Formats: sequence, C-alpha cells, structure tokens
Amino acid sequence: MDSDTAKLTWLKNLYPGYFALTMGTGIIAIALDMLKMPVLSNVLYMITLISWCALLGLYTWRLIRFPQVVWTELINPRTTFFFFSFVAATDISGILFHLHGLNRLALLCWIGALLAWMALLHCSFSVLTLRHSARNVSVVHGGWLMCIVGTQSLVLHGVNVIPQLGNYAAYMMVGIYMLWGIGLILYGIFVTLFCYRIFFLEMSDDDYTPLMWVIMGAAAISANASSALALSNPIVPVLVAFHSIVDMVALVSWTWATWWIPLLVVFGIWKHFVRHIPLRYEPMQWSIVFPLGMYAVTSFRLALAAEFEPLHWVSHAMVWVALFVWCLVMMGLLRRLIQQQSLKGLL
Repeated sequence: MDSDTAKLTWLKNLYPGYFALTMGTGIIAIALDMLKMPVLSNVLYMITLISWCALLGLYTWRLIRFPQVVWTELINPRTTFFFFSFVAATDISGILFHLHGLNRLALLCWIGALLAWMALLHCSFSVLTLRHSARNVSVVHGGWLMCIVGTQSLVLHGVNVIPQLGNYAAYMMVGIYMLWGIGLILYGIFVTLFCYRIFFLEMSDDDYTPLMWVIMGAAAISANASSALALSNPIVPVLVAFHSIVDMVALVSWTWATWWIPLLVVFGIWKHFVRHIPLRYEPMQWSIVFPLGMYAVTSFRLALAAEFEPLHWVSHAMVWVALFVWCLVMMGLLRRLIQQQSLKGLL
C-alpha cells in the first residue's frame, strides 16, 4: 500500500449509506417547516444542502479513487441497497427546494433521483438473484428497506413537481401511483423476510443494528406518500377510485410504523443495557434519525388527510424527539472527526 492510499483509508472505508445524514437532517427541516418553526427549519435546510453536496463530492472522489471497492459494495447483497439512500436524500433536498420556491431545482432533483432509482433497482435485484450464492435469509437486514424509502420518496416529491409538467401532468400522476404500488409490494416482500429472520432465526448481538429502524421509517414514508396522494388531485378519472384504498393504506401503514417504535426501543435497551454493549457513534445511527423525523411529518400529513386533530399532537412531540436524537448523533459525528484529526496530528 502506497503512502497516498494509506492516507485515504478513511475514504476507502467510507460507509456507503452516509446519505442517511442528509435524509435525517432534511426530513426534520421539513417537519419544522410544517409546524411553523422557520428559523430552526432554515438552519437544518442549509445543513441538508451542505451535507448533500459534500457527500456527493466524497462519493464521486471515492468512485474515482477506489472503483473496485465501490463495485464490490454494489454487487454485495448485504450492502447494495444502501445506495438507495442517495435517491431518498436527493428527493428530500428537492422537497426543501420546492418549499423555498426553487421549483426548477426541485424538478432536477426528482429527475436525478428517478434515474438513480431505475439504475439501482435493477442492479440490486440482479445482484440479489445472481450474486446471492448462500441463498440464506440471514442476509436480510433493515438496510434492505432503504429501497422502499427511495421508492416512496419519489412519490412524495413527485406530487410536488406535477404542476410544472402542464399537459403531461396526467401521465406523471399515473406514474406516481405506479411507484407507490411498487413501494408497497416491495415493502410487503421485505418486511415478511425481515420479520421471519428476527422472530424465528438465531440473531447475534451484532445483528441488532440501528438499521432496524429503517423498517419503521419505510412504513412511515409509505403512510406519508399515501397521505400525499390522498390530499392531491388525482387528475385522471380512473385514479379517483383509488382514493378510498389510499386512505386505508395511509392509516394502516402509520399504525404499523407506530407498532414498531416500542419494539425497536426494547431492542436498543436489550443491546446496550442488558448485553452491556457500549453505545458509540456509528454512521448507521443516522438511520434512526430519519424514521423519527419521517414519523413526525407523516403524523402531521395524516392528521390533515384524516381530519384527526390528535395526530397533530403526536407530530409536535415526535419532531422534538427526532431533533434531540439528531443532536446526539451529530455530536457523535463531530467528536469522531475531531478524534481522527487529533490522531493524524500525532502521526
């Protein structure tokens, strides 16, 4: 290993799902905007955009410098679905652009996210079919559901960009409903495999990771996408008939996401307080922040769609929980960066 490569070990080993940082920050910014807290929302909005640009630059550099490492992660069934975090992060950034009146940038984000989603979807499932030599369900983990998060993020942001398409809006709306359906079907498949693994197969301590929160986040974003469709104009007459189904899916998905929260907290308590495994910063912890923020946004939007006021209270409470967890994880990240810089100075 040459000296330049040794110095770039951190880049070589960079976690492939770090766009979850952008996702978590952005969704809390959206939640704060919905709840009329513009100052905090704007601060997180800027952090979201900075993190998206920084991570895009880092991952591009990593691809150029270590293409074989990136390729290995892309064709590994355990890591291939992490790349969908780019799709969701780009859509979340696009939603923030839309909220700030930057509609052209919002449209570009949706197009870029769609193209990445199309490439990653067929790549990941080809990997799962052709490269999964073990044929063992133990390969399934919460990170797989990042695929559903990316799919439903296209629905959420797509509803915003439809008005810009003029005569093509009807085609876009049909496509949005198709994406919504794909997301629900994939969720049904993955959550079945995931539940079978954690409830009936042997699990080690290392299997209980923050990625398990993505199963709740995927349900929450599915509920949010459903509520967004319920609140939008279906445009095409045939889609009007789907509205009662969309309403039902929104409520059921939100309920399912709610059911997971206490269980995931129990998993965390068992790992760190019963098994006494130290709680340290790890990049996967950003996968806790996004589901919490998405749950807050989903509760707010479902309250509007269902005209059920108590859900507003849930949304207000959860956004502060999400912001608190965001602060903890961000402090962990900053502390890690400071420690790494100190170690480099000593060397």
